[in-house]
Amino acid sequence: MDSIFGLSHTATMLIWTLITIVILIVLISKYKWNPFVSLLISALMLGLLTGMNAEDVIGSITGGVGGTLGTIAIVIGLGTMLGKMMAESGGAERIATTLVNRFGQKRVHWAMMIVGFIVGIPVFFEVGVILLIPIVFTVARKTGLSIIKIGIPILAGLSTVHGLVPPHPAPMIAIDAFDANLGMTIFYSLLVGLPTAIIAGPVFGNIISKRVQVEPPAELAEQFSLKSERELPGFGITLLTILLPVILMLAGSVAIIVDPAVTNGLTHFLTFIGNEIVALLISVVFALFSLGFARGFNKSEISKFTSECLAPTASIILIIGGGGAFKQVLIDSGVGNAIAELATSININVILFAWLVAALIRVATGSATVAMTTAAGIVAPVLGMSPDVSVELVVLATGAGSLFLSHVNDAGFWMIKEFFNMSVSQTLKTWSVMECILSVVALILILLLSFVI
Repeated sequence: MDSIFGLSHTATMLIWTLITIVILIVLISKYKWNPFVSLLISALMLGLLTGMNAEDVIGSITGGVGGTLGTIAIVIGLGTMLGKMMAESGGAERIATTLVNRFGQKRVHWAMMIVGFIVGIPVFFEVGVILLIPIVFTVARKTGLSIIKIGIPILAGLSTVHGLVPPHPAPMIAIDAFDANLGMTIFYSLLVGLPTAIIAGPVFGNIISKRVQVEPPAELAEQFSLKSERELPGFGITLLTILLPVILMLAGSVAIIVDPAVTNGLTHFLTFIGNEIVALLISVVFALFSLGFARGFNKSEISKFTSECLAPTASIILIIGGGGAFKQVLIDSGVGNAIAELATSININVILFAWLVAALIRVATGSATVAMTTAAGIVAPVLGMSPDVSVELVVLATGAGSLFLSHVNDAGFWMIKEFFNMSVSQTLKTWSVMECILSVVALILILLLSFVI
C-alpha cells in the first residue's frame, strides 16, 4: 500500500477506511443501493486500497459472511417462526388485553410499554409494530386516549428489546463479534432496558401526547374496529412461550456461574439447553404445540406459517452477512488494529466509543442492522486492547448507539408516520425524539453500570 501525502502507514489506512465508509454511506443513503451490495463493494474496496492481495480479500469476505451467519441466520430463522406462531394464535392480543385490564385506564400507557417489551422479544421490530398497531387503535377507541400516548410506550418497548435484548439479531451480532457472555448480556440488558423503556415510553409519551394531537387513519381505524372477536390463548401459556428462550439462556449462564469448572452433569445439561440455538429450537417446538396444535391449527396450517414467515428475513440475513464481510476485511487488513491504537492513544472510553461509532453509522445510513454490524468490526479490535472493560456492556452500548435518531432515511420512520397518520414534523417530534431518548438514556445507564461492574 502506497502512502498518501507522505503520511504514516497507519494514517494512510485510516484515511482509506474513512473514504470507504463515506462511499458506503453515500451508496445506501443517497443512491438507495441495496445495503448488501453496498457492503460487499465497500469490503472489496477497503481490502484492495489497504494493500491486501485480491485472493486474500475474497477469502476475508467469504469467511466474514460465513462466520457471521453461522449462528445469526439460525437465530433469525427460529426467532421469526416463534414470532409468527404468536401472531397467528392471537398471543400478542392476549397479553395486551390482559395487561390493559389489570392496569386500568389511567395506567394503560404503562401496560402498553410492558406489552411492547414482552411481545418484542421473539419478533423483529417491524413485525411487532404491525402486530400491535391494531391493539393501539382498539385501546385508544375504548379509552378515548390519544394514540400517541398509547403508541409511544409500545414503540419504546419494541425498540428497546430490538436494540439491546438477546436473542434479537442486533445484540447477537455484537455478542458474537466481541465474544461476550450471552446470559450476562441478557441480565444487563434487562437492567438497562426496562428503565430506559419507561423513560422513553410512558414518561415521554405522556408529555408529547399533550403537544402532538393526531387522529388514527380512518380506513385502518374502521378495519380494526370491525375485527371479529376470537378465542385467544391463555395469558400464562402465551407468556411462558415467549419468555422460554430467555429463561433457558439465563439458566445456562447461572449454571456456569455456580459451577464454573463444569464438573456437574446438571451444569452440562443447562449449558447445552442454554445455548441460543438450542434454546430457540426448544421454544419453537414448544410454540408449535402451545400456540399451534393446542389452538386448533392443523399440521398444514402450521407448516404454512413456519414456511411463509421466512421469506422476509432473507434481506436482513444478507445485510448482516455483508456487514460480517466488511468487519472481517477491517480486521484482516490491519485497519482494526490501527483504529485500536488510535482509540487507545487518545484514551477514549471504549463504551462511549462503541456508542458513538454505532450512532454515527445509524444516523448516516438509517439502518440499525448496518450500524450494528459495521460498528462491531470497528470496535472489536479496540475492545481487545481494553481488557478491563465489561464486554457485555460494550455490546449494549453498541446496540444503544444503533437506535439513535431514526429520521427520513430510515424505513421505520415512514412506517410509523403512516400508521399513526402524522406529518414528517410530528414524526420527528415523537418517534425520532423517542429513539434519541432511548439511545442516550441507555448509554447513561450503561456508563453508570460500568462503575460497579
